[in-house]
Amino acid sequence: MTYTAAVGGPGSPRGNGSDLGDSAGVGGGVYAALDLGTNNCRLLIARPAADGFRVIDAFSRIVRLGEGLSRSGCLSEAAMARTIQALRICAGKIRRRCVTRTRAVATEACRRARNCGAFLERVRGETGLDLEIISNDEEASLAVCGCAPLLDPDMSHALVFDIGGGSTELGWMKAPARGEAGNGAAMPEVGGWHSIPIGVVTLAEHYGGRQVTPRVYDRMIEEVTAALAPFETAHRLCDLVADGRLQMLGTSGTVTTLAGVHQDLRRYDRARVDGCYLDFETVRGISRRIAAMSYQRRAAHPCIGRDRADLVIAGCAILEAVCGTWPVGRLRVADRGLREGILLTMMPRAMKPQVFSASPRRV
Repeated sequence: MTYTAAVGGPGSPRGNGSDLGDSAGVGGGVYAALDLGTNNCRLLIARPAADGFRVIDAFSRIVRLGEGLSRSGCLSEAAMARTIQALRICAGKIRRRCVTRTRAVATEACRRARNCGAFLERVRGETGLDLEIISNDEEASLAVCGCAPLLDPDMSHALVFDIGGGSTELGWMKAPARGEAGNGAAMPEVGGWHSIPIGVVTLAEHYGGRQVTPRVYDRMIEEVTAALAPFETAHRLCDLVADGRLQMLGTSGTVTTLAGVHQDLRRYDRARVDGCYLDFETVRGISRRIAAMSYQRRAAHPCIGRDRADLVIAGCAILEAVCGTWPVGRLRVADRGLREGILLTMMPRAMKPQVFSASPRRV
């Protein structure tokens, strides 16, 4: 698979990474991006291509690193053991693919956990991977970078969101008039980032995830809506919605799951999901249908599965809150994000146009 329209700009990585693999010149090599989140461990290995990069290996596993973190403030032994097992697989792939540059990042669970330092040392000792904890701002920026190829260049503004396990990141940008950027490349100005400490794991642990009544589901939406309000107050994106000048793009397991359910896929198919559109009426209808399912039905669904069955309702509530706050009418689904952003910002600038530049303001 090839991803196009590479980017650079705010939040670009400093270039640190593990010592796995040999050094490479700036003109090529094999790159690895590892994203350790609150719920998932994901790896992408790729080679640079003329139009972006070509993926040569990938890995994804639900590890639930942040399980119980909201109650204890620490990563549990069971969660760390699951995660290290997955990271060993990632390290093996990195070695076998002769990766020349790796960037491995950790997000909300590691940002919050009191015992994160000990966990990172354990990861380094047992896998050879050097995990870097990135800020909410950089996480949002990299997700925007990874999703940029799916943005409609004819729309002047965009809101990009990523529903994670322990937090939800949002970013918005404004594109200049055509012809302002050199060489025909659009250069949107990133206007701001916002992160709320609510993700599918934290929300499910607070309200429950196996059986959720309609009343509880509405309370989940209300809590998330209140957390999103400061971003709307600061940037007044609803004015852009009213003028028809705002597009919306979502990247997360929640939006890809809803797209798969909507398409009635017998098994998840990234080629059919990445880049598709969901109108808000469909989002609400599918979300309510999933929320009404029994845990067993959700676990048996090919696009949900047992690993997500107790988290997907929380994701639906977050998504409904985003759609309710900014009623654009439809959103584009991205099965890409942080890892792709890492890869694009690691690869030599000479091989890609810069399409992002700004000094964003965070709420």
